[in-house]
Amino acid sequence: MGTGFEQTAPALWRYAVEQAGTAPAYLEERADGWREVSWQEADERIAALGKALLARGVGKGDPVAVLARTRLEWLLLDWAIMSIGAVVVGLYPSNTAGECGYILGHSGSVLAFVEDDEQQQKIASVYEGPIVRFTDLPAFEAEGRAHNGAAAETVGEDDLATLIYTSGTTGPPKGCMLTHRNLVNAATRATSSTGRDDVVLLFLPMAHSFARIAHQGSAFNGATVALVADVARVPEALQRTRPTFLPAVPRVYEKIHANTLGEIERATGVKRALGRWALGVGMRASAQRRSGRPLSPVLALQERLADRIVFAKVKERLGGRLRLGVSGAAPLGIDVLEFFSALGILVIEGYGLTETSSSLSVNEEDAYRLGTVGRAVTGCEVKLDEDGEILVKSASVFAGYYKDPEATAAAFTEDGWFRTGDVGEIDADGYLKITDRKKDLIITAGGKNIAPQNIENALKASRFVSQAVVIGDRRPYVTALITLEQAEVASSGRDPEELVQEVVDEVNRDRVRVEQIKKFRILDRDFSQEDGELTPTLKLRRRVVHEHFADEIERLYA
Repeated sequence: MGTGFEQTAPALWRYAVEQAGTAPAYLEERADGWREVSWQEADERIAALGKALLARGVGKGDPVAVLARTRLEWLLLDWAIMSIGAVVVGLYPSNTAGECGYILGHSGSVLAFVEDDEQQQKIASVYEGPIVRFTDLPAFEAEGRAHNGAAAETVGEDDLATLIYTSGTTGPPKGCMLTHRNLVNAATRATSSTGRDDVVLLFLPMAHSFARIAHQGSAFNGATVALVADVARVPEALQRTRPTFLPAVPRVYEKIHANTLGEIERATGVKRALGRWALGVGMRASAQRRSGRPLSPVLALQERLADRIVFAKVKERLGGRLRLGVSGAAPLGIDVLEFFSALGILVIEGYGLTETSSSLSVNEEDAYRLGTVGRAVTGCEVKLDEDGEILVKSASVFAGYYKDPEATAAAFTEDGWFRTGDVGEIDADGYLKITDRKKDLIITAGGKNIAPQNIENALKASRFVSQAVVIGDRRPYVTALITLEQAEVASSGRDPEELVQEVVDEVNRDRVRVEQIKKFRILDRDFSQEDGELTPTLKLRRRVVHEHFADEIERLYA
């Protein structure tokens, strides 16, 4: 699929501006409400920021860091830095001073943009280069408008566009080198995408490749992006901006699922019975549609009633217009996917790594298979190695790890296929299913291979379970660490141990003996980013969890 323009970020932005309709480019939340930002305003600010960078001596190939939540300024800087051939280096607001210092030093960043005084103080303690706060950006842009110096150098498709540092589970993070060709290829190849009439709610951290492909792909398709800096404000932002498209991590969908089930179960009498009936109707209707069969007149009538009684209220909380959710960054349980399908909201999974610019495969609105991550995007070749590892060749595959040729070489096969580190299956129709991370596979003391994520997702399908970590590598049997949705447990009025035992028994029922959870322990707190147990996209850092709860694990095997 050709784009009709050169595969560089500035060319992508120019195309987006020229093709834009009347809808705004961005919606920015302010104290007095949501402000529309036109494509022209964004374009003028990006040009001014680019010239200001040149005025400050930033040139082609120079790394420039941005430390902020998901705000308009981040996105404008993203385009501006790349427009002059400089390299974007994203930092998570949750990064410690030490982590920031490592990335700034390793990347050789020549300038850092920060959101506020707190982030400036954090950076200043580990970085001696110039720092610009977002509050100083108006003056910075004014410098750019007054700049009459040399223009930016020409940006090429194979020039480095961004360094994205992976939140490594072991050792320091590695800097993934993504070129302009990588980013544009990723942003323009996903066919399950947005259009000019769409509003995309974006709260994912911009330092992550999933947020970048969501943002840049939305620009390519002319969609409006509504920006949420504070994740706690997502429920209100859903109401205010009424998005049609929601890119999110699994935890968001899991929470909506758990909250809805909780409301139904907390109800009494007729109300609870109606809620359960409605979910059953939705599941049956969804299954029939997926099989390609038309709904019977009776089931169609029941579905309309279920929507009026139960589903409409849930959809209204999501803004009332949501037509498509995309889940990425980690696997989402089939129970949750089927729940949204029953509501009449399609939530699909896509797959990609930072090293593939978050692009590899995706389900499509008119061609999806729940429980899979879809088929390979256009121009992407996917195959399985002898041990089931997913291998890929694509124009979105990165240029290597920054300053680490050994790790780069190890990431590819001798004939040039990128090793994803994920184990999967490909069905007869080309749909890819991820079974687990290769390094996460549990090999029991008896030599049996077990995929922990499948069991963990089954546990988390319960409204009472917040997180679950399955243990068993080189152990005689499988166990689990479990954290609770405290509000749901409290509202049930039941003993937590009994509740979790029921959940575990249900999960065990469909598994062979070697995969069954023999013991579990309920932890007294949830896993957190602050304690290093979750990445910024809420993926488990298993090694850290194992370290922090080593005593609890040992007691499970005492």
